[in-house]
Amino acid sequence: MRSLLFILGCLFTVSSYASSIMGLDALGAEDVSGASAAIAGSGYAGHAKASDEGVSMVNPARLAYNRNVSFSANLSYQMVSASVKNGSLGSQSISIPSFYLAFPMGQFGAFSLGLWQHYSSNYRAELNDSLNSQQATLEYQGSLSEFTPSYAIKLPFWHRLSVGGTAHFVMGNNKRMLTLGPDNSGVSESDSWATNNSDVTDVVNGSWSILNHSAYYTVSAQYRGKMASLFFSYTTAYTLVNDMEYQLQVSQLDTLAPTKMSRQIDVPMTFASGVSYRLAKRHFVMLDFMWKPWKKAIPNMAQSWDLRSETLVESEFLISAGYQRDGSTIFYDSYMSRMAYRAGAWYKNGYIKDVSEIGGSIGLGFPLGKRGTTIDVALQGGVRSSKSETHLDETFIGVKIGLMGLGSWGKNER
Repeated sequence: MRSLLFILGCLFTVSSYASSIMGLDALGAEDVSGASAAIAGSGYAGHAKASDEGVSMVNPARLAYNRNVSFSANLSYQMVSASVKNGSLGSQSISIPSFYLAFPMGQFGAFSLGLWQHYSSNYRAELNDSLNSQQATLEYQGSLSEFTPSYAIKLPFWHRLSVGGTAHFVMGNNKRMLTLGPDNSGVSESDSWATNNSDVTDVVNGSWSILNHSAYYTVSAQYRGKMASLFFSYTTAYTLVNDMEYQLQVSQLDTLAPTKMSRQIDVPMTFASGVSYRLAKRHFVMLDFMWKPWKKAIPNMAQSWDLRSETLVESEFLISAGYQRDGSTIFYDSYMSRMAYRAGAWYKNGYIKDVSEIGGSIGLGFPLGKRGTTIDVALQGGVRSSKSETHLDETFIGVKIGLMGLGSWGKNER
């Protein structure tokens, strides 16, 4: 894959949109743990902080401590720059990676309904060099998303302990288009026959599902203490199925008979844990950890143009540390005092072999009205690097904005 991106990156005009170019033929770029803008602002740490309203994809048991009906939607924007020999590949993305509704039910626990864009692979790059008669276009579109109903309840004999679970119903589609113009210097000799006189487009369309099951599941337990809160969670292993149809189009006039194929991706179980400790009345430090032991290589979406047939994997883990100063809940305090302040950093070993990520973030929570509705903003930046020449190093900066709306449905107004 690196060889193709290098061809598109040496003498090119790029029009692209993506959060990362790594893993485009595998699963795509991953949205870290379905994090809200508030958690993103504290370096992806804070899934154990039970005093915050909201839903955690990593720790559904935290939902049991919600006191209000809540709605959350997140908007994410990221710019990425990947270096090549004679320039750089620039890209940018904008998406709504998650939103949900959560409903507390008193002694009967709480439940939520949400959507989470787990992986995305949206990218477009164009090469148009008239001097050397080089023409090529590479485009990826699609995402792997999940419908995520969750339920959690505090134990009746010990309210400091809660348990919860989430069902992940997979949906989504993916598409890859590679168009090569009349010049054939950038392809292998075995493929050059197709590029002599016409534009040739290799089109792949696919859809996602889970093998033999409708969903996979996350279960967790949460302890909420006076000073410290702690959680543990487990997510089941599952096998993703990507049903694909390959078509070869010649100058958009002739289309060869499509070929249908399926690839199966064995996604391992996931263990996660986190702790939140209150230093003072409104000051918290948080530490989270996630581990996913990938073993089997991922078959690539591309099966033509001399591209790699698989993506090598390794154990994935995420270590994140963060700080948060909660805003005052007294409406008559100054606005600056009622704001929340966050900062954090993380290190991630991605599912792609020899690829790691290090980043940092700062965040602010802006209160709206008396009920506790907030707008959360997180500014993030970092680098993704690879020890292998298979992948390009990336530098990224981005912003994540979240709206958390609170209500009191079913409760009488005072």
